[in-house]
Amino acid sequence: MFGLGTTELIIILVLVLIIFGAGKLPQVGGALGKGLRNFKDGVREGADEKDEADKEKLQNNDGKDS
Repeated sequence: MFGLGTTELIIILVLVLIIFGAGKLPQVGGALGKGLRNFKDGVREGADEKDEADKEKLQNNDGKDS
């Protein structure tokens, strides 16, 4: 995972705890999770729209060849 070992991940976690505090950590994690979910949904929607456009293009080309 990004070339990070256990030691590096622990150091990052400690720094996050120092910066945000233990009380805000669940809020930060929740916001990060929501952001990632929204990003994945957006990517998925873009791929779905592209697939639909490709299907329409193929259908239009099939009709013109006949």
